[in-house]
Amino acid sequence: MAEGRLILTGEEMRRALTRIAHEIVESNKGLEGLTLVGIRRRGVPLARRIADAIASFEDASVPVGALDINLYRDDLTSRPQPLVRPTEMPSGIEGKAVVLVDDVLFTGRTTRAALNALMDLGRPRIVQLAVLVDRGHHEIPIRADYVGKNVPTSLDEIVEVRVSEIDGVEEVGIVERTKAVST
Repeated sequence: MAEGRLILTGEEMRRALTRIAHEIVESNKGLEGLTLVGIRRRGVPLARRIADAIASFEDASVPVGALDINLYRDDLTSRPQPLVRPTEMPSGIEGKAVVLVDDVLFTGRTTRAALNALMDLGRPRIVQLAVLVDRGHHEIPIRADYVGKNVPTSLDEIVEVRVSEIDGVEEVGIVERTKAVST
C-alpha cells in the first residue's frame, strides 16, 4: 500500500473470511436453505470466497448471488448517473437464510439499500450481514452478524478493500480522504 497504512494483508483477509465461513455454518446449523448474496462490487468476490471456504470444509456448495443496489441508494439524486449492474440470484430467496456480504460497514446506508433491494426479490426467512471490515460511525441501527475485523477510524479516513478480481491485489488499507482512490 503506497499511501496510507495497511490493516489486512491478503493472507489475513483469507483467514478472516474462513473464520466468517465457519461462523455462518455454525450459526445457521448447517447449509440447509442458506444463500450468500454479495453486494456489488467487492461484496461479490468476498461472498464467493466465503462459499469456497464453506465448500472446502462442508463438502457441499452454497448458492451465491450478486445484488446491485444503485437504484435503492438514498443519495441517488446527489450522485452522477449511477452505473447499474445486473442483480443475479442463483434461485429464489423466499423462506431462505440469506447472508448479505459486503466489504466495509460504515454508515449502514449501503446495507439499508441492500435490504430494500432484497425485499423486492422475495421474503427470506432471515437476513444476516457479513462484512470484512466494520469501521463504526453507523448512522442507522445496522450491525453485522459476522465481522472479519473491527477498525476504528476517523471520518477523514477511508477504508479501501482491494481484491484481485477487481484491483489485481489483495489488501485492506486506510487512507486519508483526500488521497483515496475512487472505486
